[in-house]
Amino acid sequence: MTRDVTENVTRDVGERGAGPSEKDWARAVELIAAADRVALACHVSPDGDALGSMLGFGLALTKAGKTVVASFGDRRFAVPRLLRFLPGQELLVEPSAYPAEPEVMMTFDASTMERLGLLAPHAGRAGELVVVDHHASNTGFGSLHLVDPTVAATSVLTEELIRRLGLTLDQDVATCLYTALVTDTGSFKYSTTPEVHALAARLIETGLRPEEIARELWDGSPFAYLTVLGVAIGRVTLEPAAAGGHGLVWTYVTRADRAAAALPYDEVEGMIDVIRRVDEADVAVVLKEDDAGTWNVSTRSKAIVNVARACSALGGGGHPRAAGFSSRESPPDIMAALRPLLSA
Repeated sequence: MTRDVTENVTRDVGERGAGPSEKDWARAVELIAAADRVALACHVSPDGDALGSMLGFGLALTKAGKTVVASFGDRRFAVPRLLRFLPGQELLVEPSAYPAEPEVMMTFDASTMERLGLLAPHAGRAGELVVVDHHASNTGFGSLHLVDPTVAATSVLTEELIRRLGLTLDQDVATCLYTALVTDTGSFKYSTTPEVHALAARLIETGLRPEEIARELWDGSPFAYLTVLGVAIGRVTLEPAAAGGHGLVWTYVTRADRAAAALPYDEVEGMIDVIRRVDEADVAVVLKEDDAGTWNVSTRSKAIVNVARACSALGGGGHPRAAGFSSRESPPDIMAALRPLLSA
């Protein structure tokens, strides 16, 4: 008989304290150590922290003799090109092959049940659902929460769990976790503390090459990306009075733009990092239409506006300086809904 793991869905992170208690850690260790098979999942359209944390933990479990299955709930199931160098992808299965009622399921970097996409029903039927996450917007879904919004990345909590389980931190595991850490800190530009650099040092000590990971992540794009980027920049809009007078810059990319250049959807993820460079705006927004016609909205703030609060109000979430949401509305309607929330 499965437990109801949706009962805590409205419980805010702030009500649970700053991070996992020793009781939470001990219970997670007990559950995972006793399980013969563990099902892992991360959020849809996985970024480096989501996929890196999941695969790193999965590799550590398999090296300890556990049976592991891992997935993410996208209808178009494909690892983003920039992350295809990560070890452990042999653990991945299509959502259709994921266990229907996993006895022990773990989610990585997902702040809500909905962020699991096609795997959300599986999570609802899990015997135990262990949630590993660092988003302040985490809704408290699941039966056990390893959630700490004060840490820089979900990989920080993942490495801690690996250590507490006594699992091996070898070069493959470390490569996944380092990728997760370096991407979620913007190559150590954000949320960086002495503890973050200490963790990076422990991971590098396994023999991984930071320069090779950086090259995979940031030093390559297909020529078609420049074509589509040019189109997006051509329609960029600056609104100095928006976002409470702190400035907003935004643009959008349609699926027709990408189709004309034969550019896959996941190649436009980094566009927000170009648009956000504008000095006159604290907030940057890029709307990206996927192949199914859904608009996925990325938001960034330099220092002032809490974009997570705005995105949460529209069904998304994230961090105060980096968040997102999805919508089926048109770009003008989406921006009309978002603008007042950014000003608030």
